[in-house]
Parts: sequence; structure tokens; C-alpha cells
Amino acid sequence: MECVISLERLDPGQRGQVKYASAFVDEHIEEIRLEGNALRIVHHSPEGNDKIVERVERLIDRFSKGDFGFKEHVLFANEGPKPYKGDIIAELTRAKAIKTLEPGLFIFREPVSSLLRFLDDTFVNRIAAAFGAKEETYPAVIHLTSLDKTNHFTSFPEHIHFLAHLRDDLDVIESFADAIREAGGWKPDAPLDLNRNMPKPRFAMNPSACYHCYEGLQGETLEGDGIVVTAVAKCHRYESKNHADFGRLLDFSMREIIFVGKPEFVRDNRLKAVELLKRLAVEWELDCTIENANDPFFTNDFQVKASFQRSQEMKYEMRLTIPYLGKSIACSSVNFHSTAFGSAFGIKTGKRPATTGCVGFGLERWALALFAQFGPDLANWPAAFTEQYRDWLAKTKSAGDPF
Repeated sequence: MECVISLERLDPGQRGQVKYASAFVDEHIEEIRLEGNALRIVHHSPEGNDKIVERVERLIDRFSKGDFGFKEHVLFANEGPKPYKGDIIAELTRAKAIKTLEPGLFIFREPVSSLLRFLDDTFVNRIAAAFGAKEETYPAVIHLTSLDKTNHFTSFPEHIHFLAHLRDDLDVIESFADAIREAGGWKPDAPLDLNRNMPKPRFAMNPSACYHCYEGLQGETLEGDGIVVTAVAKCHRYESKNHADFGRLLDFSMREIIFVGKPEFVRDNRLKAVELLKRLAVEWELDCTIENANDPFFTNDFQVKASFQRSQEMKYEMRLTIPYLGKSIACSSVNFHSTAFGSAFGIKTGKRPATTGCVGFGLERWALALFAQFGPDLANWPAAFTEQYRDWLAKTKSAGDPF
């Protein structure tokens, strides 16, 4: 079954956001395609087209421009050579450098795995070190009470991966194991009584590395202008059919540099981070832009939140071109949160709530975008990058050249 829904009421820049959000309107959706000014949805919903069309129209109303405006601003653009034009995912799959377990879930092998480590080391030594950032290590899970303080439940509820376990009840544990045994193993389509077998979750998989920083500073008053910390963490976001898109992973590695302190301290460091990203883009000959952006708020007040975020330029994204797809993906973001997290977690500078900001690097996205622009042969990569990468390999005593 298919339905086609017009998107003519939307600005071109908002149509992709509606396509993304439409994946969550019905669990029976099989495929979503953006075709010019329309959205084509393939599904097997027992309620037919009407319910899906009605829900997508609700999203269109939510995302439409309205009277708020939608500020576009490209801060920086760099034109790189992009010598490779092939389907890099197919090429890396043929070379067994990546293994797709399901859309959005990958095993990375050489040379991708070495590139991931090199990128993380570079972001630490070239960017985090410029701020004197202190390294921290965070859990992969976050308490739901802490997640609630970030407004994640109301802003991005569709992304949450709840962490569940069996009840502390011998009868429940034994009956669960017996049922699996009798069925001949885990059957994805077999019914599971969640209320009987599992308590209400207390934790979720961490959707963002910086949340743990604020959780760790809860109730503290900072001295001086502020602090800068950095951490790399595994993050998890459920994105439904969107996991089929290039670089949209279910489980991914995020390196963050987090600023907490006085407003001027955070603003100045944020601008410095943008300049460091520009320098790296030119040096590595990346085809990219840094532009104004907004978070994909999944709420009825999307217009207000997204337009405010853009008008105040609270979020910049560094977008790297994927030549064979003819589009770009966000690989880094530079964010200003004002006092939202300082107030929520009781973090202060003097008597006032602390201001926060962060710079995020999606390591897998960076690696895949670099391969997409330059290909699997290191001989075609920019000279500056190649020199730095080979020096890093020598220093880390990696076993041979993974390319």
C-alpha cells in the first residue's frame, strides 16, 4: 500500500525534517521517499492510508514555517577535491571493512577502526587540548531522573532506548527461561508480557555524552570563569526507518568538549571551537560547510523552539559532503545552551545558574564521510592528512598500514 502527501506548504529546508519525523507516525511503515514536493510512504497499515495521511498532515502543521521565520546562515564553506564518487558503503562492505548487522548497526574493521581512533586522538590533541580540557569517563547508561532534567522526554521522546531487566522474582526468572527454552530460543515475534516480566525502567541508554557532565556537577558552585571537560562515550538513539540513511547509526561514538561557566566564557570558547574546525577543514581539504541549524524537536512547539534556536544561532553544524549521494551530513555540532542545564542541575557560577555549551564529533560519521570523499585508497587522500595519519600510526605502533 502507498500514499503520496504534498509538502508544498513547507520550505524546502523543512521537507527533510518532515520526512525524518514521518518514520515515527506508524509502526507499519516500510519505506519513506522524498520525491520533489511530495512524500511517498509505503506501508502495510491495517487502517489504510487515511490514518497515516492524517498523522503526517499533523507533522506538516507542526513543522510549517508559520510566522516565526527560519533563519539560514552559512558561516563557512570549504570546497574540497572529492576525488571519489563511488558508493563507499558498498565498497567498504565488499572489502569486509564494515559489517552491517542491521540498518544503523555496524561492526567496523580495519581500516575504518584505525581511522576512528586517529580521529578521536586528533580531536583531543588538536581541539580539546586548545582549551586545556580535562578528560572524564562516563557510563553508557543514564538515570531517567537525570534525563528528565534535560527535557529529553518532551523534546526527543522518539529517540529513547529504555534499559530493562527481569524482575527480581525467582518465579518470573525461571518461567521466562523455561519459555525461551521451550520455544527453541528467542523468537522476536513471540509475545512478551512486559508488565509481568519487567519492572518500570530506571535507566536509559545515554543519548548524549554531555548529559553526564551536568549530572556530575549537580549542586556545585564553580570557581573562576568556568571549566572545560572532554569525554568520548557510546551514545544510542532510536531513529526508526531513518537508520537506513547514510551515517545514521543506532549506536555511535561521540567525542564532546563541554564548557560550563560564565556566559562570556562559554560564548568565547564556542567561537574559538568554530575557528579550530575551520582550520582543520582547510588543512584536510574537506568539502564542507558550517551552518546554522536546529535540533529535531519532536514536539507540538517545534516552530517556536527551532526558530528560536536558529534566530539566536545556538546551534552550528559542520556538514561534510557525501559525493555519491549528492548531499551532506552533520558530523560535528557546536552548541550554546544558555542556562538551561545549569538551572536544571543546580550548577552555579557565583549566585547565578551556569551557562553551558558543547562541541560534538560523531566519530563514525567523520570516518564514513572522509572515506566517501577520498575513497578506500590512502594515495588519493590529501597530503596533510596522510602525513598526520602515518605519523600517528608510527607513534601508536599499529601493526602495519591498515589501508
